[in-house]
Amino acid sequence: MSLHKCSKCGRYTMKENCPYCKAPAVSPVPPRFSLEHAQKYSKYRRMLVKRLEQQSK
Repeated sequence: MSLHKCSKCGRYTMKENCPYCKAPAVSPVPPRFSLEHAQKYSKYRRMLVKRLEQQSK
């Protein structure tokens, strides 16, 4: 069992769905940062930054 936060009303629960509004509950903890994954997608991040810089000119 783990702690979940309702995506609609913001209440915390131990269930997958909120018992108050029946909306899905998600984990309130952000995903772990992994340098391996950050490096894996760095090429695409640089391409996006370059494209955004070109559009702003």
